[in-house]
Amino acid sequence: MTISLAIDQGGALNEFRPGGINDGMLQAMDTAKRHALQKDLRALAANIRADAEGRYDSVEPGWQAGVEWTLLWIENTASQLTKDRP
Repeated sequence: MTISLAIDQGGALNEFRPGGINDGMLQAMDTAKRHALQKDLRALAANIRADAEGRYDSVEPGWQAGVEWTLLWIENTASQLTKDRP
C-alpha cells in the first residue's frame, strides 16, 4: 500500500488516503451525513408533534411538558449538527 502526496492549489501538501480519498472528500461525506441525520431528526420531531396534537387534554399531568422537552431536545441536537460548519 502506498500513500501519495499531492500539492493543493494553496501550495500545501495534501495527503491522499488509499483509494484516492482526500481530506475534502472526507469533509464532504461528513457534512452529508450530518445533514441527513439533521433531516431525520427533524422528521422525527414532526411525527412526534403530529401524534401528540389533540392528546394533551386526555393524558397525565407532565406528559405535555415531556413531549415539549423532547421536541426541544431533538431540535437543539439537529441544530448542533451543522452549527459552525459548512
